[in-house]
Amino acid sequence: MQPRRSSTRGFKRTATLLNGQIRRAGESRGFAVSRLLTHWAEIVGQDVASIARPVKVGYGKGGMGATLTVLTTGPQAPMLEMQKEQLRGKVNAVYGYNAISRVRITQTAPTGFAEGQASFDHKPKQAKPTIKPEIIAEADRAAQGVHDGDLRAALERLGRNVLSKQKC
Repeated sequence: MQPRRSSTRGFKRTATLLNGQIRRAGESRGFAVSRLLTHWAEIVGQDVASIARPVKVGYGKGGMGATLTVLTTGPQAPMLEMQKEQLRGKVNAVYGYNAISRVRITQTAPTGFAEGQASFDHKPKQAKPTIKPEIIAEADRAAQGVHDGDLRAALERLGRNVLSKQKC
């Protein structure tokens, strides 16, 4: 049996030749990956930006539209999966045309496990609301009859928490 000869005879696929031109054309029309990275929270909203980040924009073989790869953690992936179309719509709205045709969600970075560890900024903790002095005094009065110090302190904290909640 003879070894198989190349059937391309020195020719290359059109997509391979046009990849750079397609990328340049996309960037000239305002679609730059750097804008997506630098303004991610503004584009998709703080809630999505806190659980996901863009890692790659890839151009398909057909050259029509790009694929946005988004990195997230395991527990957040199903929630993000349900929001793919809204995410695509928000990104495309920024550019004014359908720059992104597909959104792919991954739980690992495309470079591998060691190089691309996922780190997302957590929401800042909200400060505890200040409790009015009259609420503190009322909680102290309610727990006055208790002789055990630890129990009295726990009841005072409970009273302050209950009395400080706003009634609906």
